[in-house]
Amino acid sequence: MKSLFGSLVYCLFLFVSDVYGTYRLNGFDPQQVTAQSYAQRRNIALPPLRTLAPSATDNSCRSRPLDLVFIIDSSRSVRPGEFEKVKIFLADMVDTLDVGPEATRVAVVNYASTVKIEFLLKAHLNKPNMKQAITRIEPLAAGTMTGLAIKSAMTEAFTEESGARPKSKNIAKVAIIVTDGRPQDQVEEVSAAARGSGIEIYAVGVDRADMTSLRLMASNPLEDHVFYVETYGVIEKLTSKFRETLCGVDPCAMGHDCEHICVSSNASHHCKCRKGYILNLDQKTCTLKQMKVVVVVEEPCKCEARLAFQMQTQAALQEITARLADMTGRVEQIENILGPV
Repeated sequence: MKSLFGSLVYCLFLFVSDVYGTYRLNGFDPQQVTAQSYAQRRNIALPPLRTLAPSATDNSCRSRPLDLVFIIDSSRSVRPGEFEKVKIFLADMVDTLDVGPEATRVAVVNYASTVKIEFLLKAHLNKPNMKQAITRIEPLAAGTMTGLAIKSAMTEAFTEESGARPKSKNIAKVAIIVTDGRPQDQVEEVSAAARGSGIEIYAVGVDRADMTSLRLMASNPLEDHVFYVETYGVIEKLTSKFRETLCGVDPCAMGHDCEHICVSSNASHHCKCRKGYILNLDQKTCTLKQMKVVVVVEEPCKCEARLAFQMQTQAALQEITARLADMTGRVEQIENILGPV
């Protein structure tokens, strides 16, 4: 009996230690974490949820460079066959991305009651090696410590030592969480810290996933960052949706109604006009600028005064010219009489 009681106490101690570990967020601004949490709870009453029906996945595209970390739930509720579907989803995602040292880097964090970094951002910088590493991932079986997994991704996977690019390179940091259950630890504070550090979080719920927890984890706007599929059997169909989100498609290249110039801005666009034109109120068409012609009319008295001055000046110049001519003539007469002076 004592042995059983001691085992229960020990297990409880391990569980509390794991939960406590998710809250030790040293190095992060508490005010920023609080602000992130408040923003998330303010929107949690909204129903931001995308239920995706099966659809054919698109071909690969040239994605914008990312530091991308998958955080996958392999707890006991995820059956072996279902976990294989998750791995197919990861492999399909890798196929859609432009993987490489200067392009997108990928890491995988596997979690249940413990967390295992399957491979880091710097580990595999080409698709064949990365997909081979994905096939070797095994489920961890027990528990659903989602908060601990997010913390591990933030403090271990998204570091420069692990292959993440420095902030000066302005490479987006993205985490995609896949889970089918309810977290056994708290996710709000650690998710807020991750978002506050610059990580964009997408939350994918499957089957029995707790939607409230997904909304607490995901970035805003929630309608763009929370997804749901009914079974693991269709999870790979999410690939096409993430392709639209992560590929960085140029909105102007997709077609626009700007008369002159289309300017892409994230997922939207706006119109501009060529030099010498202004944008009309419809924010699409352009009109030639009206040139202002300024005619300067001087006062009549000023014109008369200028004319009188010009006439006086001309008369003075004529008088000087005549005198110079007269003096030149006299000098010539003297030279004729006396010889050169």
